[in-house]
Amino acid sequence: MWKDDKMQFYTAHNEDRPVRLSGATRKFAWESLQGKYGDLTMQTADVRMDDVAGFAEMSENRKYDAAIKKIAQEAPIRICEDERISGAATLGRAMVHEVPASQSGKNLWWSISHTTLAFDRVVKFGVGVIEREIAERLCRASENEREILISMQNAVNSMRIWHERYLAATKETNPGIFALLSNVPFGPATNFHEAVQSLWFTFAFTRLCGNWSAIGRIDEILGDYLKNDLQSGLLTLGEAREILASFFIKGCEWIQSNTNGTMAGGSIGGGDAQHYQNIILSGVDANGNDVTNDVTYLVLEIVEELGISDFPISVRISENTPEKLLRKVAMVMQHGGGVVAVYNESLIIDALTDFGYPLDEARSFANDGCWEVLIPGKTRFNYGSFDSLQVLLNDTFRLNSDEPACFDSMDALYDAYRSDLQNKVGEVYNEKVIERYTGQKPGKDWRWGDDTPCSVASIFVMGCVENARSYLQGGPIYNVMSPHIGGVPDAGNSLYAVEKLVFEEEKVTFYELMKILQANWEGHEELRQYALNNLVYYGNDNDAADAYIARILDDFARISMPFNGKSPILFPPGVSTFGRQIEWAPFRAAVPFGRRKGEVLSGNLSPTPGTDTTGATAVIKSYCKADLRKQISGSALDIKIFPTTVQGENGVTALVSLMKGFVSLGGYFMQLDIMDAEILRRAREHPEDYKTLSVRVSGWNARFITLSEEWQNMVIERTCGRSL
Repeated sequence: MWKDDKMQFYTAHNEDRPVRLSGATRKFAWESLQGKYGDLTMQTADVRMDDVAGFAEMSENRKYDAAIKKIAQEAPIRICEDERISGAATLGRAMVHEVPASQSGKNLWWSISHTTLAFDRVVKFGVGVIEREIAERLCRASENEREILISMQNAVNSMRIWHERYLAATKETNPGIFALLSNVPFGPATNFHEAVQSLWFTFAFTRLCGNWSAIGRIDEILGDYLKNDLQSGLLTLGEAREILASFFIKGCEWIQSNTNGTMAGGSIGGGDAQHYQNIILSGVDANGNDVTNDVTYLVLEIVEELGISDFPISVRISENTPEKLLRKVAMVMQHGGGVVAVYNESLIIDALTDFGYPLDEARSFANDGCWEVLIPGKTRFNYGSFDSLQVLLNDTFRLNSDEPACFDSMDALYDAYRSDLQNKVGEVYNEKVIERYTGQKPGKDWRWGDDTPCSVASIFVMGCVENARSYLQGGPIYNVMSPHIGGVPDAGNSLYAVEKLVFEEEKVTFYELMKILQANWEGHEELRQYALNNLVYYGNDNDAADAYIARILDDFARISMPFNGKSPILFPPGVSTFGRQIEWAPFRAAVPFGRRKGEVLSGNLSPTPGTDTTGATAVIKSYCKADLRKQISGSALDIKIFPTTVQGENGVTALVSLMKGFVSLGGYFMQLDIMDAEILRRAREHPEDYKTLSVRVSGWNARFITLSEEWQNMVIERTCGRSL
């Protein structure tokens, strides 16, 4: 087995990982995780368009086509010594969500993310099918439709150019990969190895061009190919593991060796493993049949052994999930890093069908690269977040004015807050749907506004070719803008504290409390400590406190739903912060439950840090008291658990029980992270020793050392000794 005498493959907290893969594969993984290939990618940032004749006079689509062609022609070709599949995204600007092409040193376009492209169609039918669909649609295209269809055709042609360069590079040096690429991805895959190569090559081309797509349901895409090959004796399970491991190792190709959180284009702050290449495992297919197969378990084994976090994995679980799979998920969770999260499949399918999606498509749900659900390969997804706590503090309490509001009952207070929420959701709709999608002010007739060219993504989303419109201009079958409410636990805790302090215990009048909050609790430390420590807030299975969170969410869903049908854009409600609690903190006043102005509070639908004191089971119970089926696009619960509470066989049993309880109580999406805050502190002091240490941030994974200081502080603060 491969070994390095100077640097161990695992950090101290990961030494118990199993060993199944070959030494060569493990060496390949180590090199990638340490930044070898990311450093190479940084050597070439983009292609330069300054020497392209007539470029400035071209239409925007023609400029884009010229740039994609030049990317295909000039991007460095990379063939790694121990890889089992080929293709690499080798331009640095792609790592920062840009099409890696520039003019006069300036970026030309942002790229596409928050979606799952139709990679399953490519594996099954080949890109050649898309070529033929474009050609057929061109035959009946209007003059206005031709430009976008020709741009899509040019995108496929550019992919062929890139493909031919890899054929030439591997013909003599790697006949095995040359044979794979001779058939895929332009033809349908005929075996497991071809299927993995087709999936990777297509994915690699889309992100070479700057796009950040999720992978989708990889076990459903690849499972039958592996089953057939195993039955025919074409390959063994061990050989399949090595092939699939290469896929995951190559997905780490944008990691860099530095530890200061910078990438092409500068610091990104949120970590370097956030390229949205999420994976969904298990669950039912469109016909309701369980898709769990050998690929499901191989994926979990590979990420467990190699400690790879660049593909955040979510497993669809239900009351019918095999015990074997639940136990395997629990064993991967025990290693920490938040690599695996879980969806409550049955609740989500019900939520999607209630919203209006056909049952077969609802059963096929995946995510957008974070955790919001969508119909893969058919959806343009976007979301608009707002802070419900700021609505309460600024609009309802009017703490940002000279004279705050005054209410004589909780009913009057809540009615005013609900009205302010309604106004805020209307603002989100007008800003994020009407103005963003049409480029117009509200009240105008609907039209699709101009947007960034994006043909590379468009060719892999169903509807774009048939509608002769791009991904960003109404092409996909489903166009979604989800309003996302944030700060709900903080708003709910605030309302509960007002109820207790003002209207029940009468420790202070409403007006007095508002003035105290405007003064940031100065001169009222005794009351602040009482509010902090004597009231039982959301996350502790307290019905009175939890009821406010459930009520806010119900009203938010009720307010949001009527906006559906007002335009071609779907408007399904959801809950998230995605780390925005850091951005929102400076604009928040002090809150009634004792926290001062500017503190970083709750993330997603998780308890406010420090307010949950009775364990993870109580957190789940509080979270599940809301009707989460109404939050159509998602509602994430983040739970941090101290490692010693889930060690060994008893720990596996406890985690399995936690997942089963989450399903039975009606949870939506849960991210469990097993982590010791002391390890995080050591990693901050000695980042060179913890390059592969992963944490679950807010829908994605990041290596901890690449996070900015404020993000690291947030992760450490929420990582406590919580027990089950």
